[in-house]
Amino acid sequence: MKYIDLHVHSNASDGTLTPSEVVDHAVSLSLSAFALTDHDTLNGIAEAKEHAAWHTARGNQIEVYSGVEISAAYKNRDIHILGLLVDEENELLRMTLEKAVQNRDARNHKMLERFADLGISLSMEDLYGDCPDTVITRAHFARALVAKGIVSSLSEAFELYLNHSAPCYVSREYPSPEQAVSLILKAGGVPVLAHPLLYDLPHEELLSLIERLKKAGLAGIEVFYSTNRGQDEATLKALASHFSLVMTGGSDFHGAAKPSIELGYGKGNLKIPYSVLEHVKEAKRT
Repeated sequence: MKYIDLHVHSNASDGTLTPSEVVDHAVSLSLSAFALTDHDTLNGIAEAKEHAAWHTARGNQIEVYSGVEISAAYKNRDIHILGLLVDEENELLRMTLEKAVQNRDARNHKMLERFADLGISLSMEDLYGDCPDTVITRAHFARALVAKGIVSSLSEAFELYLNHSAPCYVSREYPSPEQAVSLILKAGGVPVLAHPLLYDLPHEELLSLIERLKKAGLAGIEVFYSTNRGQDEATLKALASHFSLVMTGGSDFHGAAKPSIELGYGKGNLKIPYSVLEHVKEAKRT
């Protein structure tokens, strides 16, 4: 059986492995394919594909597919829309993501100011670390706080400083979910609602959201996911069937940033067959 992972992050956003290191890790785990889906950026895809070609030429077959995870605004929270198999050279997609990064940068400087107001000295250099091209997220702030000994863990950093109700949180401008779906479609990709159960929406509200996005062109829903428990997968399969959406799956791998989640295998409970990727490819063709 061939296994895949369609939700993977590198240090092009908030993961800790370089795109090439993600490829190496996928090969070491005998995965057949993965999609690199960094937050609001396509910057790691070319490197990952080039390194995958290097491995394949040496007999280690590994397929890398382009993807992106776009944050969208929904009722004072953000939800994530995965764009799978997008054209990474699409000009509209690249321009829109660049604008999103600019918005993130403006937000990040405001957050640095709030930390300064609390007497905590952080700089952009602290956030970038050894990866100057990364897209800075709140996870980078959390890591910097741990590195400086200000907090003892990432969870403490979020609880004290970075969660929505915490003193250093600053909101940023987000597209609507429909705009995210439309953008992915225009880039030739397959728009997928990522980890629907993590939003803690009442069931009826989740149904309403999916129906709304289906009308906008949503093509898939992330059914196989690292944190699924009990009847979660059955619930998501039923939603996919009800709305005639393709079922996708991924670990949401971030490397050391989420050490309990392994590439391809999640928390040990995840095995996504290659047939899932074939269904996504079919959705792209229709």
